[in-house]
Amino acid sequence: MLEYSTTEIRSFYSLQDLRENVEEKIVQFKALGEEYSQWLGSLLRDLESAHSNEEWFKSVSALERYAKKGGSRKEGEKKKALAEWVVVKGVMLNASDQGEVEMLFDAIEEINRKIEQLTKVKEAVEDLERLALGKEIIYVAYVHDGVPEKIVLRHKKGGEISEKFTYIADFSMIKEP
Repeated sequence: MLEYSTTEIRSFYSLQDLRENVEEKIVQFKALGEEYSQWLGSLLRDLESAHSNEEWFKSVSALERYAKKGGSRKEGEKKKALAEWVVVKGVMLNASDQGEVEMLFDAIEEINRKIEQLTKVKEAVEDLERLALGKEIIYVAYVHDGVPEKIVLRHKKGGEISEKFTYIADFSMIKEP
């Protein structure tokens, strides 16, 4: 299981610490995704004899092969519900095999999305490491659902780091007569 708060502010005292944290999260998410994929595969094998001729099962089998390759549905694709859900005080309930299959697919898709986000963060941190910002910086990260989404650079000794990231531009304007 992954252990993290939904939203947190966390300080890292080096880019290496931040990168290692992100790499650890990627490993954890991959392990969890693999666990859920195995669960889904086992469930589908168990359901195959009873549901193999049903349309929902055929479409799920195709989606499972796609999901195992790390894919997810495109943004524009509509998500078809496999099962009928009943909402009770904000909680969705279902008692069918299709509900469990749908829930596993949703979890695997979300995990794959998190892995993709974390990989991008890791690449960004590696780019920052190449900039050699120095050892006098604390990296304060806004972490949402296990993924660092924002990073503030703070100088350890109270100095100003924002000067290194100032955008300077000169503009010329033609005055009309």
